[in-house]
Parts: sequence; structure tokens; C-alpha cells
Amino acid sequence: MSVMKPLRVLIVEDSEDDTQLLLHELRRGGYDPRHERVDSAAAMDRALARQQWDMVIADYSVPNFNSMTALALLKERGHDLPFIIVSGTITEEAAVFTMKAGAHDYLLKGNLKRLIPAIDRELREAESHRERRKAEEALRESEKRLQAILDNSPAIIFLKDTEGRYLFVNPQFGQLTPLAPEQILGKTDDEIFPPEQAAAFRANDLKVLQAGVALEFEEVAGHQDELHTSIVAKFPLRNTEGTVYAICGIATDITQRKSLEAQLRQAQKMEAIGRLAGGIAHDFNNLLTVIIGFSELMLLSLPVGVPHHDSVEQIRQAGEKAASLTRQLLAFSRQQVLQPKVLDLNAVVANMDTMLQRVIGEDIDLLTMLSPSLTSVKADPGQIQQILMNLVVNARDAMPEGGRLTIETADVVLDTDYARRHVDVSPGRYVLLAVSDTGCGMDKQTQARLFEPFFTTKAEGKGTGLGLSTVYGIVKQSGGNIWVYSEPGHGTTFRIYLPRIEEAAQAVEPDKAQEPSPRGSETILLVEDEAGVRNLAKTILQTQGYTVLEAAQGEEALRLSGQHEGLIHLMVTDMVMPEMSGRELAERLKPLRPNMKILFVSGYTDKAMLHNGELDPGMAFLQKPFTPQTLARKVREVLYDRKG
Repeated sequence: MSVMKPLRVLIVEDSEDDTQLLLHELRRGGYDPRHERVDSAAAMDRALARQQWDMVIADYSVPNFNSMTALALLKERGHDLPFIIVSGTITEEAAVFTMKAGAHDYLLKGNLKRLIPAIDRELREAESHRERRKAEEALRESEKRLQAILDNSPAIIFLKDTEGRYLFVNPQFGQLTPLAPEQILGKTDDEIFPPEQAAAFRANDLKVLQAGVALEFEEVAGHQDELHTSIVAKFPLRNTEGTVYAICGIATDITQRKSLEAQLRQAQKMEAIGRLAGGIAHDFNNLLTVIIGFSELMLLSLPVGVPHHDSVEQIRQAGEKAASLTRQLLAFSRQQVLQPKVLDLNAVVANMDTMLQRVIGEDIDLLTMLSPSLTSVKADPGQIQQILMNLVVNARDAMPEGGRLTIETADVVLDTDYARRHVDVSPGRYVLLAVSDTGCGMDKQTQARLFEPFFTTKAEGKGTGLGLSTVYGIVKQSGGNIWVYSEPGHGTTFRIYLPRIEEAAQAVEPDKAQEPSPRGSETILLVEDEAGVRNLAKTILQTQGYTVLEAAQGEEALRLSGQHEGLIHLMVTDMVMPEMSGRELAERLKPLRPNMKILFVSGYTDKAMLHNGELDPGMAFLQKPFTPQTLARKVREVLYDRKG
């Protein structure tokens, strides 16, 4: 027994007998009809809304509601169903009219043997039509998704024919050219890009066509004001016969990555140069301490006018100049000891105004644009003054014919996008210090080496090449960042960003007048691995009346301390020594001599000795090279603090 096929059929018919006749025929043909008979537009409308139907069979002529009206209603409601007309009589012209109107077939009631074949056919075609429509809808959705991918992809995507004419570009292609996509189609690279870029693109396309496989290239595209570097994957497209008919390219912009890589290489180079400079400065500072110190001691015993006085003074002056250079090297290598205070940069700039005016001369206008409600920063005031002086001198030298120099301060916020484009920058709230000039400007090659020690574009003898490297080191050691913006003939701007601190600024006290070297009678433990420096310090301290116990390294100092039965009021120790550092020595002696004060001395500070270049609270420090006066004063200051 065959299984009856379900069929949901809407019958437009005013005769129940004729309806039963149709249902009988359907059952004979193997269908199990679920039907509803309607004889008005309103009834049909309700039936269409109530449920889904497989087909409509309509009498050609129902009183007040003929088949054409039913067909129109079906289309109006958006239903795409097989529509078969049955009629007692119908003319050939009427039959043609109904078919043109959208009916799928027509039958005579007196001859229903064609009903089942017609229904079978129309159901098959309806199913086929539904599948085709579903496939077309899926294709449209797929095309929409593909278009959305092409439109929203961060990659640049393009298609060229084998002659190099563009067939398609996505919106991101607009990063490379001001032309609109519709203006690009049909053009070649020669019509869009500069000649050298177009030639490179053509050469890469030819490699893909010759190889017949996907290849990857690094390409530079765009115009001089905005060049983009991209990694471009190019691959051939083939038709069904396997013939290459086009080249597709997908380009990932790596301009920012290349910039960050260059910044990172520069930062690593500066770090390496800094380590070298710091090591050199350390060695030279030991030598210069001896040269300057003993020359000053000799001058004390050689009155002005006696033989050799001027010669020794020349030695001392040369030592001071060399010491100035090593201080700048230490600043660049970020190995200075900072004495930071909470500062108002506006006050620092204002206090230096008269001095800066004298430095730049009358042919340069000095303009200050200071934010009235500037937040404080934490920095060494002397170092900030050094930054300003060095940048102003640099700006002055860039404007030999005169011009305008602008110093600006402002509270700024550096967002994540800025931090992403700049190495070693964290998003956050900063204070900006900017120095701008209208001078000759710099090319990219000069900017790449600008902060290197001893690099200078000035004539020989016109500078040491350490001014900007000193600025760089101070800014970095102060937790900030510095960036330069310049073009040949369009001036230069240095922008320094220092972290904000929400504290009231401290007043910066002027330097005190020099006083005679104070004397004392306390016992001092002197620890220094360089014999020349140790002998100098011992001579100075003994001349000032102190009792000196001297040691060349940490273990010897521990032994001397253990052997000495009396008080040791102060230990003066080099900070960086082999085997045991000055800090380690101090920590080992502290439990044994808790009242002994410590004075660290060094020409170079290892990062392990300090915290971000700053001394621990209560830690005393003296920078090499020192003079007899500075050592004597510092020792007295530390001992006085101890007694006070």
C-alpha cells in the first residue's frame, strides 16, 4: 500500500460538490489533501494569514470573486504558490490571459485527468524554484559578507588583470592615493603612483605571473607627504581552464611597526652608548679627581707669582674642563645622582628668563607660553635648568640670522594610541615642556643621530656634541620622554614629557655662597680601591684635622673596623668597588657600628646603588671628581647632621 502524500491546498470555489470532486481526484492521485474552501476575498485573505499552503486551485468564475482577483490577492500578500485554474468552460483567449497574469495551468472541470500530472509538475517546479531562490539568497548573503569583509578589513585588498589594470580596490586602498575607488578602476600603477613605486609594483607582479604561485613583498606606496610601508601577499587567480587572468594583492600596513622598530633600535643603541660612556666617565673621574685635587693642594702651597703657580693652575683648569665633559657623559648615560624636588616648571622658566635673554642675544625674540595652572613635576631643579639652557643654546645656534624662540608649558594627556606609536611611552598625564625655533631645521638623517654623544653638525671647535645627549639622559633619568619634530628650512621643536605629580611645588633655594673649608677632629674610615684617589682623600682629610683609617677594599675595611677600639664617626667609601660594593660594606658595618655615618663617593653610579637615580632617604653622596673644598664641606655637613 503506497503512502499518501500530504498536500495543503486552498480551494477557491463556491460549489461544495465541485470541491469534493477535486478532493476525490487528488486522493485518487495519491495525495492526502488538507484543504479549506473560500469563496470571497476576505475569506481567502484570512486563510492565507492563518497557515502555510502548498498550492491554490481556483474556479475561473466565482460570483463576486473570480480567479484573477484571487491571483492578484495572492501576489499582493507576497505568496509564491502554484496557482491552477479549473473551469466548466473557458475560451482560449481567457486561458492565455490567465497564464500571462501568472496562473501556472488551467483545466476543464469535465476533464480532470490532467489535474494530477499538473499538480505533480507544479509542485516539482515550486520546490525547484524554492531551492533556486534559497541558493540565490545564500549567494546574496555570501556576497554581502564578502563585501563587508572587503570594506571593513584593515588590509588593503586589490585585483589587477594581467596587463596591470585595476579591476577592484577596497576602501582602504584610499590610504595610498587621493583618488576615489571608481577613479582607480581601469588605471595602471603608472597612472596612480610615482614612477619608482610603479616600476617596483610592476616588477613584483611580473614575478608572480612568472612563478604562478603566491609571493610576498615589502612595498612602499603613497606620496611624499605620507608614505606607507606594507607587507604585500600577491597571488594569481585562475579560471576553470587553469589560465591566470588576474593578480590579487593583500597588503598589511607595517608603517607604524617599522617606525617602532626604528625607535627601539635607536633606544637600544643609545643604551649601549650610554653604558660605554658611563664606564669611560667612571675611569676618567678617578683620574680627574687626582689631577684636580692634587693641583688644588699644590696651589695652596704656591702663592701667586711664584714659579710653576701658573702651570699648576693650567693643569687644574684643564682638569675642570675634562670633568665638565665627564659630567655630561654621566648625564647622557643616566648615571648621575639626582636630587629631585617637586617643581613648578613655570617658575623655573621665569627664573631663567634674564639669563636666557643674554644667551640668545638681541636678534632672537624669546616668547614664553606658560600654562597658568600647570601641574607640578618631580625633578632635579639643576638638571631642568641644564635642559633649558642646552636646548636654548641649540636653538640659538640654529638661527644665526635671528628668529623666534618659543618656550611652552602645558598639562597634556598621552593616550594609548600615542603610546602605541612611541617606544617606552606609557599612557597617562604629563607636563609638557617644549622649546621651538624658526631656524634651519634638520633632515631625517641628522635627527636619527641627534642625541648621540659627540655628534654635532657645528664647525670644529664650536661645540662638544654633548649638549643634546645630556638633555636626553636627564629627561630619561627623570622618568620622562623627549621627541624632536623638524624639517629642513622649517625650524625645530623639542617636546619633553615629564610625569605629573599632584603635590605643591617646593621653592628652589639659590646656591649658598662658598665658605672656607671647615675643619674637624673626628675619626674617618676611608675606603677607596683607586690608590691615587685614596691618597688624595687621605691628604685632604688629614689636612683638615681628621684621623683617617684607610682601606683599599671592603674586607680590609671590615678588618680595620674590628681592630679599632674607639669610635669611627664617619665612613667615606667609594660606591662601586670590585668584590664588595660600598653599599654592601655599609650594610655589613651598620649592625656593628650603628652610630657611624656613611658618605658614598663615586664618579659613576650603578643602578643597583640607587632607586631610579635617586638616593635613599638619609643617604649622603659626593660626586667625583671632587675638590679638596667640596670633600671637606661634604664631610663636615654629614658629621654635623649626625651631631644635630
